[in-house]
Amino acid sequence: MDAIELLKRDHRMVEQLFRDYHAAASAGQRRAVVEIMIRELSKHAALEELMVYPLAKKALPDGQQVIDEHLAEHMAVKKILLALDKHSADDDRANELVEELRKEITEHVREEEGELMPKLRDAVSQKELEELGQRLTQAKRTAPTRPHPNAPAEPPALAIAGPVAAAYDRLRDRLQGRPRT
Repeated sequence: MDAIELLKRDHRMVEQLFRDYHAAASAGQRRAVVEIMIRELSKHAALEELMVYPLAKKALPDGQQVIDEHLAEHMAVKKILLALDKHSADDDRANELVEELRKEITEHVREEEGELMPKLRDAVSQKELEELGQRLTQAKRTAPTRPHPNAPAEPPALAIAGPVAAAYDRLRDRLQGRPRT
């Protein structure tokens, strides 16, 4: 699967998680869905920032501007995820945060799939996209599982901070009994 297909698959999974959240029968089920959202969106954002956005920045004529906009969107999402991570399953504020997150993600996905991904597909060879897809699949196993809005969002600092954050996240996940990935 090439990188663009992989990212779109992640987008569809997150859309399903929003549906699962609203269909959940209890606060505990909603909290479990939120924890999966936090994990999957944190991994997705970290990998885009580390591997996809640097490629787009180089390959696209307006890459710096486009990626700066996407990084700003990521920052908004990370802040919401961090707030969600701090709320309990029966907290009314969690519903508001999930709705705010859904709006941010919907807009971000629309922009990525409608603008960034088609431009990237035109600018980069299919072979490069397939190789990037393989690297993304491998890196997903060790990506951070929690939001880190204060961490660097671009290489090279991200390449150093990411693995440290991921190790810390996985330790916290284990201690808190969160599902492993």
